[in-house]
Amino acid sequence: MPDDHKSSWERVLLSRQQGRPSTLQYIHLICDSFMELHGDRCFGDDPALVGGIGMIGGRPVTIIGNQKGMNLKENIQRNYGMANPEGYRKALRLAHQAQKFHRPVVCFIDTPGAYPGLGSEERGIGEAIARNIMEFSVLETPVLCFILGEGGSGGALGIGVGDKLYMLENAVYSVITPEGFASILMRDPARAREAAEVMKMTAGDLKRFHIIHDIIAEPPGGAHTDPAFTAALIKQIIVRDLDILCAKPVDTLVRYRLKKIRGIGGLSGDTAWWEDLLKVFQLADGK
Repeated sequence: MPDDHKSSWERVLLSRQQGRPSTLQYIHLICDSFMELHGDRCFGDDPALVGGIGMIGGRPVTIIGNQKGMNLKENIQRNYGMANPEGYRKALRLAHQAQKFHRPVVCFIDTPGAYPGLGSEERGIGEAIARNIMEFSVLETPVLCFILGEGGSGGALGIGVGDKLYMLENAVYSVITPEGFASILMRDPARAREAAEVMKMTAGDLKRFHIIHDIIAEPPGGAHTDPAFTAALIKQIIVRDLDILCAKPVDTLVRYRLKKIRGIGGLSGDTAWWEDLLKVFQLADGK
């Protein structure tokens, strides 16, 4: 069962933990075999976002995910998991290929956000992410999404639209980092710990808001202490869900996926989130 005693800030730090298992680590733990594919056929290959074809439980699956490094050299090579437009266009190319050959898609999300550099903007990072959101929402094959660590802003949304969205226990998902929130709204970057608490960015918060489907438990010290344990849980979910989703007609999949997306943020009988939102604006005003 997930540990409810950690603070939001502690989970933020765990989501960024050096040595936390990456997409490629999970792929090699989950897949019987894997062949990586490269390039977007427009500009080049982006090492910050990886993808390819793997075998999971005897089923061919297209896997797409953000890739961070395990040390400084790898992080520089992988741009700390922040993808450029060609990364998202590679992801879309592989998703269309999966649809053509009737393969389900599994997305692993772990990024502080898309890369905001000059070249990225010149090559259309906003358009690339927006197109992915549009295309993944109507992709005619099952799509499962897993937030492994950081799920940051549009960088996460670019490969985060699917039939089901799961989060690891110590993962976070938000439109901005706590440091950014504290700097912009609280006008004090030192209040990042406080910002993390009011942003409601943890797996528990997002399940309560019905944004994610479920939470995947981690070992007590975090996924980095026993990657095989967390990988086994992810594999169980993938095999179970794909057995169900692959049996459904594609038009039914798309219809329910769109219904789920359009329902995010809808009003319900639970109005506690209004109180949470009020606290955010009060903190922003320094009250």
